Amino acid sequence: MLRQRVITAAWLAPLMLAGLFGLTGGAFALFTGGIVLLAAWEWTNLAGVSETTRRLALVAGMALLMLVLWAAGAALSVGLLWLAVAGWLVNLYWIVQYPARSEQWQSMAMRLSMGLWVLLPTWVGFNVLRDTGGIWLLYVLLLVWGADIGAYFSGRAWGRRKLAPAVSPGKSWEGVAGGLVVTLMLALVFATWQGLGAAAGLGLVVVTAIVTLVSVMGDLFESMLKRFRGIKDSSNLLPGHGGVLDRIDSLTAAVPLFALLSLGVL
Repeated sequence: MLRQRVITAAWLAPLMLAGLFGLTGGAFALFTGGIVLLAAWEWTNLAGVSETTRRLALVAGMALLMLVLWAAGAALSVGLLWLAVAGWLVNLYWIVQYPARSEQWQSMAMRLSMGLWVLLPTWVGFNVLRDTGGIWLLYVLLLVWGADIGAYFSGRAWGRRKLAPAVSPGKSWEGVAGGLVVTLMLALVFATWQGLGAAAGLGLVVVTAIVTLVSVMGDLFESMLKRFRGIKDSSNLLPGHGGVLDRIDSLTAAVPLFALLSLGVL
């Protein structure tokens, strides 16, 4: 398993970095759109759709929506990012109430609808952040990775109080705190590197804290859906790593919110 993980990472990491930071405009939108459509394919399984033809049709429908959004430009971007904020507030309620309120979203139609307000804003957020020149896209990626790494090691060392035992028994509040420490340190480093003043630096610290906590929801939300579906990974598209959703679950919550904040809407 470890050998397979290393092999997959060896080709995947350079590909992702080249696509995320070597492409711009339509090419970048196409690249990130491909990632989101792979995630949409996996989401159809989380929703309980098993027929291949139907799954392909649903992914094609997602691709059509993305084309419409691209054609509309910025006119719909902000609205869709706000939709993500509203959607994640609902998702938080379902995570906290799991499994007591699972009947509210267990239908196939509702689980498919969830994918719209999770995946489409993620794609829009990626494009918004890339349009800023890429530095804040890099920042949110480092933020999510830093939060995951900090949570993993602090959770293993000190984890005692369970965060959401019904959804993901391995996660702890101590892990969340460890991830937050790492990302706040990242914020200070970035504020210094970018030459931000005291007010802007403080703003970055506050935004980082909020987005870090929100990113945890992305992980928990996918875990909840997988637990309900009775599967361990979203797919086996990435040997040794599970599926695309398993790799971007935290980003689906963090990217839309960070993009919205970067637009100065909040």
